Amino acid sequence: MPNRKYRPVTPSLRFTTVSSFDEITKASPERSLVRARKQNAGRNAAGRITVRHRGGGHKRHRRLLDFRREKFGVPARVAAIEYDPNRSANIALLHYVDGEKRYVLAPLGLSVGTTVMSGPDAEPIEGNALPLGKIPLGMTIHNVEMKPGRGGTVVRSAGEGAQLMSREGDFANVKLPSGEIRKIHLKCMATVGRVGNPDHSALSDGKAGRRRWRGIRPTVRGVAMNPVDHPMGGGEGRSSGGGHPVSPWGKPAKGGKTRSRRKPSDKFIVKRRS
Repeated sequence: MPNRKYRPVTPSLRFTTVSSFDEITKASPERSLVRARKQNAGRNAAGRITVRHRGGGHKRHRRLLDFRREKFGVPARVAAIEYDPNRSANIALLHYVDGEKRYVLAPLGLSVGTTVMSGPDAEPIEGNALPLGKIPLGMTIHNVEMKPGRGGTVVRSAGEGAQLMSREGDFANVKLPSGEIRKIHLKCMATVGRVGNPDHSALSDGKAGRRRWRGIRPTVRGVAMNPVDHPMGGGEGRSSGGGHPVSPWGKPAKGGKTRSRRKPSDKFIVKRRS
């Protein structure tokens, strides 16, 4: 789906790019699959800010997506490709033959009218969900489960795809988009194909206001603050030296390992990400 550029009639439009929405076939969402979404402005249940620079933004509704794809053997027709404000990928509305409706991530190349199915007996084509033990080696997959029955938790962003490399015993070696190769049980489900909307990474906001629409508040550099406000603040004139980069609470902010050294899932990592 190509992106759209504007004539630079204003300074912000000179750099603004938006999606052309050529794949979108339905403007309003399915009412039975929409729920209210409470905005928390980066605060946890105790009211404390745990994610900084969040707040405001346009009101959104949450779409109920089917990441598990557990309706085995029931064909479904793609009724529409819709926009989801809560994720970078587009979503597809499925009408099952038994009358049920569900949302799934829209793979690249999926079109309205296509029939998709999930289960061990489904064909390994775009949009179908199968266990890793039934998908041919070398295929590109997305919406991959890490534990059987939990639902897809990785490879869900726009344009992303993982590769099924090999099988060893009860596990398959899957190369994730980060370059990491990980062992995943053969009973885990995955959807064949690459996530759609690959041009999302090339979008440019063009102005600060567009980030505010998404609920992202401004970020102020620590070196621009006073010493009382940040460990890196202060200094005569434009000073950015004198100390290593740290968080507002003094924790080193660059170069440190963010993954625990003793994590049970380390045994499933064949190769670290590059």
